[in-house]
Amino acid sequence: MGFDLTPLRLVWLGLALLGAVLGLPPGLPDASGAVAALTLALWSLIETTLRRNWPGLLTLPALTLGLGCALPLYLFLRSRRIV
Repeated sequence: MGFDLTPLRLVWLGLALLGAVLGLPPGLPDASGAVAALTLALWSLIETTLRRNWPGLLTLPALTLGLGCALPLYLFLRSRRIV
């Protein structure tokens, strides 16, 4: 495991810790899901911009349908061949 803690890696780590803390009490599954949705939104925005894979932005409106739709859609769009 590398210890090159760039600002972006610190954001991912912070979101993971926040998700873990919010997921601990059994009564807060919605809060944990919100952290996951925020993480997917940030990831798709950053990576779509870097890879110039503009269809990946379809993930953002798909989040209104839930993570079960948005995450597989993003992975589908991300896995296409880049030309």
